[in-house]
Amino acid sequence: MKLATLCYVIDKKTNSTLMLHRVKKENDYHEGKWNGLGGKFEAGESPEECAIREIEEESGLKVRSVVMKGFITFPMFDGKDDWYVFLFTSDEYEGKLIDSPEGNLAWIKNDKITELNLWDGDKIFIPWLYQEKFFSAKFNYADGKNVSYEVNFY
Repeated sequence: MKLATLCYVIDKKTNSTLMLHRVKKENDYHEGKWNGLGGKFEAGESPEECAIREIEEESGLKVRSVVMKGFITFPMFDGKDDWYVFLFTSDEYEGKLIDSPEGNLAWIKNDKITELNLWDGDKIFIPWLYQEKFFSAKFNYADGKNVSYEVNFY
């Protein structure tokens, strides 16, 4: 079982979201995909602390707060482990983007995000991040493809 966060930093002025093109790490399961920022929990971290740390480590931006928008279960996502992922957004940040060790950072217009090379399920759940509802979902993958999902909105 893996616990992780996935964070989407939003620039309201330009109606865009910071995305990470995973092209730098060797043996990266996400190689070539565009993702939000995030990663695995460190010992003792809350979901919010993990999200804030990961945003700064991967982008150089410091966020003042994050808003939990959803929770997703990915059974056997990588063929080995179940992943449990807390999803966040933030629109309060400061700082300058760094040369991320994870990949190339880019601000992408919100209405263009689903045109990127994303995981299949991301194309489904990313629009939910911009709604005023919390969601809990399960996305089932086989051979790197989304085969089914279920969701509850609150």
